Amino acid sequence: MVAITQTLTILLPTIGGLGIFMLGMKYMSEGIQTIAGPSLRQMVSRVTDNRFAATATGTTFTLLVQSSSIATVIMVGLVNAGLMKLHQAVGFIMGANIGTTITGWILMLKVGKYGLPIAGIAALVFVFTKRDRLRFIAMAVMGLGLVFLGLELMKQGVEPIREMPQIKEWIQTLKVDHFGGILFCVAVGCLLTFAVQSSSAALGILIAAASTGLVSFPVAAAVILGENIGTTITVVIASLNANRTAKRAAYAHVMFNLIGVSWMVLAFPFTIRLISWAIESIHGTNPITMQYGDFENPLQFGVIMTAAIAAMHTSFNIANTIVFLPFVRQFARLLEWLVPDGKEEEIPHLVHLDAGSVDSPIIGIEQSRREIIQMGNLSNEMMEFVRKIGYESAFDEELAKRALRREDILDNIEREIVAFLTEILQSTVPQAIVEEGRAQLRLAHEFESTCDFLATIVKEFQRLREQKLQFEPERLQELSGLHDAVLKFLSQTVAAYEKKTPIDEATAKQTSKDIVSLISRLREEHLNRVVETSADPRLTMAYTAILTHYRRVRAHILNAQQAISGTKTHPRS
Repeated sequence: MVAITQTLTILLPTIGGLGIFMLGMKYMSEGIQTIAGPSLRQMVSRVTDNRFAATATGTTFTLLVQSSSIATVIMVGLVNAGLMKLHQAVGFIMGANIGTTITGWILMLKVGKYGLPIAGIAALVFVFTKRDRLRFIAMAVMGLGLVFLGLELMKQGVEPIREMPQIKEWIQTLKVDHFGGILFCVAVGCLLTFAVQSSSAALGILIAAASTGLVSFPVAAAVILGENIGTTITVVIASLNANRTAKRAAYAHVMFNLIGVSWMVLAFPFTIRLISWAIESIHGTNPITMQYGDFENPLQFGVIMTAAIAAMHTSFNIANTIVFLPFVRQFARLLEWLVPDGKEEEIPHLVHLDAGSVDSPIIGIEQSRREIIQMGNLSNEMMEFVRKIGYESAFDEELAKRALRREDILDNIEREIVAFLTEILQSTVPQAIVEEGRAQLRLAHEFESTCDFLATIVKEFQRLREQKLQFEPERLQELSGLHDAVLKFLSQTVAAYEKKTPIDEATAKQTSKDIVSLISRLREEHLNRVVETSADPRLTMAYTAILTHYRRVRAHILNAQQAISGTKTHPRS
């Protein structure tokens, strides 16, 4: 009974503290991301070929989102969506590993006991204020308070272990005075991060244990190395359904950390002595030799231990980046050799949008925007398919089948974008993101509907071929001219959305009216010909049906332009 009570005394506050710590990291991350949203999106779009700039971007990005896991999962999505090249991703990964070390330095602040009032006051501001920016600043501060509150609870949870000789003795058997001991501690750190699925949470647990004297600095330093390996599992999972380039980026993260830990293990004795010398020169105490019982103020022991752990974490990632940085392009070529190119088939669903991106709605909305652009480009390609099938040469059955498959693909993509955006819009996001998400939902519907009617035109030509009928050259030329006018209208719409250029509503309406007038004139002329000459009724029905389908395509394009410009959709005509 006593053993059960002791176990609960340790587990309950430790698990509760861990949960509050992770919730605090989530709130702090979401709040900072929303405040810095425009800057984050600009960072993503401006990652350059310069390895130093890419590394700096990865560092800054991770400092803002407060999670290397989120940053690297987003990176996989960006690579998969074509927004980032492989060598840029390698630099971004290196920077993300440096950026995530800020957590340790934050935890060094002596505000642990103030975590609850900080979180409480910020929560009141978050609940009662109506201003978006102030709400998300309060969310970030509330998250910071919860982080410190959770850390304090974890410290209280592990403190009783000091009075439990058996567990304390087992922990003290962890030694790093030989190669096997270092590897064992690395494995412990790796497994701990696997278990909690967060390097920041694993770091919090480690600091809580080390700050109460349960874990020595050398052991904590080895565990930190393992946590760097453990955090790579998230990005590997995110890449499972991704394309080859994204898989290479995920493997780059794994290899970067594995190779780095390997050479750091060899240099481990020298590294911890160097860091201990630096900490001693600042705090006057060597973290390797200091003892918890020697301090009248246990808080001071915790500050020094946390500083030593944070220094080890930062030093490892900076040193590893310095080693890799000159060889970024060679590393990218190695990854291309390890994961060779193969035949990329047109897939019937999305792989660019990952559930992990929802952890960062600001970037998630940018990724879904990229998919909307892709839908627009696919619609343009569908128009080209129609041209080749109906107007340029003999009917191509294989191309017709491909066009109809394309229509099915657009259906699936729309469903997945709707599901993705719905999840984003259900999270706590600013009004600007809500409005952009709604516009993207409208665009996804309009582009998918455009392809529906283009597929119907393909079916009309299929039906004529089966009936061994074909239009006269003059009729084909008329329809081809109409096709060109509609294609131009669509291409202008997609380009405007991709380049974020404003759409003149008056010009859009006039273009739409011109297409409607052309369709009306062609229909009227055709009906006059039917009266004056004998024509196969099946050709008449096909011709007028195709005109109707183009008119509906035109209506969906106009609706798409109105979605881009933020105006309400008018009834289709």
